[in-house]
Amino acid sequence: MKKIIIAPDSFKGTLSAAAFCEIVGGVALRHFPGCEVIILPIADGGEGTVDCFLRCLPGERIKARAQNPLGEEIDSFYGFFGGMRPSHAEGATDNTQPFAVIEMAAAAGLPLIAGRENALAASTLGVGQLIMDAVERGAQKIIVGLGGSATTDGGCGMASACGVRFYDDGGNAFVPTGGTLRNIARIEHPGNAPLPPITAMCDIDNSMFGPSGAAHVFAPQKGATSAEVELLDGGLRHLAYIIKRDLGVDVSALRGAGAAGACGAGMAAFFSAELKPGIETVLDTAGFESHLSGADMVITGEGRFDSQSLGGKAVMGVAGRAMAKNVPVVVLAGGAEYIEEAYAQGVTAVFSINRLPEDFVTAKNKAAKNLFETADNIFRLLK
Repeated sequence: MKKIIIAPDSFKGTLSAAAFCEIVGGVALRHFPGCEVIILPIADGGEGTVDCFLRCLPGERIKARAQNPLGEEIDSFYGFFGGMRPSHAEGATDNTQPFAVIEMAAAAGLPLIAGRENALAASTLGVGQLIMDAVERGAQKIIVGLGGSATTDGGCGMASACGVRFYDDGGNAFVPTGGTLRNIARIEHPGNAPLPPITAMCDIDNSMFGPSGAAHVFAPQKGATSAEVELLDGGLRHLAYIIKRDLGVDVSALRGAGAAGACGAGMAAFFSAELKPGIETVLDTAGFESHLSGADMVITGEGRFDSQSLGGKAVMGVAGRAMAKNVPVVVLAGGAEYIEEAYAQGVTAVFSINRLPEDFVTAKNKAAKNLFETADNIFRLLK
């Protein structure tokens, strides 16, 4: 074994991508001391995305004040990059212009209101505040990671912070949340001071509403009851109608519109943003293909490998690019389903790191040990 690439996503709530790399990389070097180990912690738009970019490019972590999903002022952050020479790595992004990377989760993330989840009241307004802070700093392009949100407001809070106005039947301006989307009677988009180009890192392809939409699939994770799910879904249907009528943009069938509580739809409608798979944005920035040259294998992973993983998340993004270069891909996950489908899409092998049938509360405390032992077993076989 001469060269190994380790490119995992985080095991959310358990292991960071960096910790995964440190553990697996250390085991690899124990068994193959002369091996070249390439460490590329990745993210697909959720938690850890800014840190991922900061590992790929010179930049800085900017502190900024913003509102959390329930309107409370918090210390938030985003990444700012600018003035760097473009990388000559294959597929790498030209980073000569100042740009910002914003994690939606840094202002609208579910962990920010853990134990107080409220799908009807949660707002993305703080995300818009971070966007405006980056614009004032001089960003000429903005990348927003859509993932880990506590919201189902279609991005209306975010848009409100950036100058879009929403009015009810009485002509009163208000900031819609998931529970008040039905009250939108008119949308007024500012014609002046346009924002720079925005790319939305979108890790899913769910629709805006309906059985596979933002409310039905994701709102229960955000504290919504079955009745609230129906209310939220109806609100998103109404929002799509008003957007088409007032802004001339049809987001009802847009792939990825349901991402982050339908913030994908809001990104496209309010900002004309490009919805792009988050992992593709990260891999392009890192020049991932250049690292594949001469690699014996790629090891990637995430906390739970399931049907959502097959829909464009980090692991399958890595696998697709490695497959194109005929480099084997091994997935290490806390739990794994849809393994045959993964093989069909280019994954060589999938391993669950859990050693015993235990509940998550118990297993997560053993994640580092279990990952170490699984990696150790794999490398023993390869010697």
